[in-house]
Amino acid sequence: MRTGIWLMGARGSVAVTALTGATALRARLVEPTGCVTELPELRSPALPAWSELVFGGHDVATLPVLKKAEALAAAGVLPGRLVTVLADELVRAEHELRPLPAAATQAETAERIRADLRDFRDRHHLDRVVVVNVATTEPVTAPHPAHESLAALEEALRHEGTVLPASALAAYAAFRSGCSFVDFTPSTGARLAALAELAAREGLPYAGNDGKTGETLVKSVLAPMFALRHLRVTSWSGLNLLGGGDGANLADPGANAAKVASKQRVLGDALGYVPEGTSRIDYVAEIGDFKTAWDLITFSGFLGTGMRMEFTWHGCDSALAAPLVLDLARLTAAAHHAGHAGPLPQLAFFFKDPLGDGPSALAEQWAALAGLVAGLAR
Repeated sequence: MRTGIWLMGARGSVAVTALTGATALRARLVEPTGCVTELPELRSPALPAWSELVFGGHDVATLPVLKKAEALAAAGVLPGRLVTVLADELVRAEHELRPLPAAATQAETAERIRADLRDFRDRHHLDRVVVVNVATTEPVTAPHPAHESLAALEEALRHEGTVLPASALAAYAAFRSGCSFVDFTPSTGARLAALAELAAREGLPYAGNDGKTGETLVKSVLAPMFALRHLRVTSWSGLNLLGGGDGANLADPGANAAKVASKQRVLGDALGYVPEGTSRIDYVAEIGDFKTAWDLITFSGFLGTGMRMEFTWHGCDSALAAPLVLDLARLTAAAHHAGHAGPLPQLAFFFKDPLGDGPSALAEQWAALAGLVAGLAR
């Protein structure tokens, strides 16, 4: 199944790491470490093969893909030798990227995005295209009356100014183009009633939101442990230090608030209550594409005895996120091919703030994901 992966934010660190990694996997230069779809429980002929993936995308940035890859190699994110070996492939990938179009109305902008998607699909004879949002995190979106129905939304897009944030406009254009959609960010994406209506009408699946790669991944394992042992968590606070473009963007209070809210939801879902404390995100330019999280948990046990736990997570954000982007694109394309439409709660394993009302514990999310893949193979 020839599958297009169209990246919104295609010149960013996560996108270029994913593109480089997929190119290396296709050439069998690396092992698929970090790609959960390559585990025995999820490996399936229903998923598109690495050789069947074709990449394109939009971005407002203009730095060439090869230059970005070289910068990531210098920062220790990508192996330098790999970038050198794949230089010609990365230059060729440049030809599939487009500047993010702008027009007088959002309806016209969406139509230009659709034109790029149609051209991409037709030129490469693709069976499916998955649009994946890995662009900059947006502030929380203010409600708009047009968000509630598709008819109202399309009328507003033709005549008003900014009706949809960029992530939701990308989802709208994807659905109007017959493409499935994945939001790897905490932005609005497809989480609007009007867009759910459009996806249902077109028979398209979508997934999100906010890739679970670090501190929240650990929370989704530890919080259920406390609940299963009937230990009362009295506080849970975390400090996250981020560099790179993501960290710089999260220095904006609006984007920061959206990310923090996404990170904290797993505790209430897994514990059944919300303990005292919060997550804090600070930008530290010096650490580049790496991130460090420190969490302090206080809890009480038998007879009210007070105890505490601390953990530190230090990881490379792009190297953790990129394989999940590839997994999600492969899974969503296969779900589309199998006839799934609407939200895919079975992909909650990958997200901090997943769509639907599924479990928050990682083990239960894994079981739901495995069940989805087993069904795709029938």
